[in-house]
Amino acid sequence: MKTAPACLRIRENEPVASITLSGAFLAAHRDEVLARVRACERAENRTHPLKRIMAVSPAGKILRITTTDAHLARRIGDALQRAYKGELDYRYPKGEPLLQVRWCR
Repeated sequence: MKTAPACLRIRENEPVASITLSGAFLAAHRDEVLARVRACERAENRTHPLKRIMAVSPAGKILRITTTDAHLARRIGDALQRAYKGELDYRYPKGEPLLQVRWCR
């Protein structure tokens, strides 16, 4: 049986996108923000089951999320921006295939 591409990415810890969330708003509303992130994943997963969150890693006042798909990362960033405003940035670092999404409020 062939392994799904998302499962391979998860097993080999090879994310396509990284989302970094930070700021005083995040610190005060972490559970609410994380619930919105998970809701985005569920909505996307209904029609695209290979688009998944790989890991959610708290690091002090920062929350780092990795995904198997760049579109899911963009959807999460857009949803946070619409709901809570703040600063949103998308980057593809030179020479790297990993999309980096940064949201701060």
